[in-house]
Amino acid sequence: MEKALYDLLLKGGRVIDPACQRNDNLDVAIAGGRIARVAHGIESAEARKTIDVTGCYVFPGLVDMHCHLYPSFPVAEDGLACIHPEAHLFQSGVTTAVDAGTCGVRDFITFKEELIDRTKVRILAMINIADGGMVNLESEQRLSDFHPKAVAGMAASFPDVVVAIKTAHYWVGKPFTKEHPAWASVDRTLEAARLCGLPAMFDFQPTLPDRSYQSLVLEKMAPGDIHTHMYAQQFPVIDEHGRVSEFLFEARRRGVLFDLGHGAGSFWLRNAIPAWQQGFQPDTLSTDLYFDNVAGPVHSLSHIMSKYLNIGMPLEEIVYRTTQRPAEVIHHPELGTLREGSCADVAVFSLAKGLFGFADAGRAKMTGANKLNCEMTIRAGEIVYDVNARALCPWQDAPEEYWHSPGVIWN
Repeated sequence: MEKALYDLLLKGGRVIDPACQRNDNLDVAIAGGRIARVAHGIESAEARKTIDVTGCYVFPGLVDMHCHLYPSFPVAEDGLACIHPEAHLFQSGVTTAVDAGTCGVRDFITFKEELIDRTKVRILAMINIADGGMVNLESEQRLSDFHPKAVAGMAASFPDVVVAIKTAHYWVGKPFTKEHPAWASVDRTLEAARLCGLPAMFDFQPTLPDRSYQSLVLEKMAPGDIHTHMYAQQFPVIDEHGRVSEFLFEARRRGVLFDLGHGAGSFWLRNAIPAWQQGFQPDTLSTDLYFDNVAGPVHSLSHIMSKYLNIGMPLEEIVYRTTQRPAEVIHHPELGTLREGSCADVAVFSLAKGLFGFADAGRAKMTGANKLNCEMTIRAGEIVYDVNARALCPWQDAPEEYWHSPGVIWN
């Protein structure tokens, strides 16, 4: 046989790639870690290895634009307990993860050297306005730890990694004082973001009357800035008449972006379902995944995708909000696509039918008949997750080293 044109061929699946406006039964060929060809009827003889994915969906590798990662699992008592990227993300089809402000400038170099530079998951990051970030949660309360110029300088030093500036958890449910002004964390974050030309993301708690949600999205945030946890209970998403608050549509018209950021306490079906029905949907679907919610109610990005499939969002829109759209929001349009020449990040999914339950942050549930399951994840052309061993041959047909060399891993 002549030398194969492709290293790997996914054959027989339905490709959904919103960035390329593809939704069709197509084969996907990979060579040299990149997407080589997407077309009908690519011959198996042209590939070194062919995997039959008939009956499955083939998506670009998913982009989770809000999760929490740090090279200690979990971190110390005063910090947020984070997840291990390879242990928790590949199994849901995620190949690119955006760490949403776990680190401030104090710990960012450690984060980059010990995790970002070592893991197979592509990690991008937001820098927390507080020096200690969520590695030391008390840091987010100290104005003396907010240094916009230092944050902007760190972001400028790593332009291929840093995608936004983040504020979170500042002075919740406490009276404002001279030492703790209402908008201090928001204003410093905006200053840093403008200095380095990046968007800002807000994890926000309104405290009336001095710090309102309406003021944040209509007066403070600029086009391209991101509000996360959009369906949390603390926000007036649904008014007293059962309608989506009009100022949210106004904010969207202004260019403000809304991220789901599910989390342990930030997704309430009583907000999410009426909002979806009335046209106020997330720009991006994300998890806010960390150690304490990985066993529920978040579980994974694929679990959240299943929630939205049962809420009524069409599958193509779900894929758009977990691939192309987050890639656009973080200004990395080369991600979240199966375009020829792009990095071969691929997620293969099956769709199960049955009766499934989905919890929200208030320990209420919805039921649905559809559930998306990740079958295989490919990162830069390498199979990194294969739950049903689709890439392997039957043991009876395994090569000689399987039979005579215990412990040897063969390709």
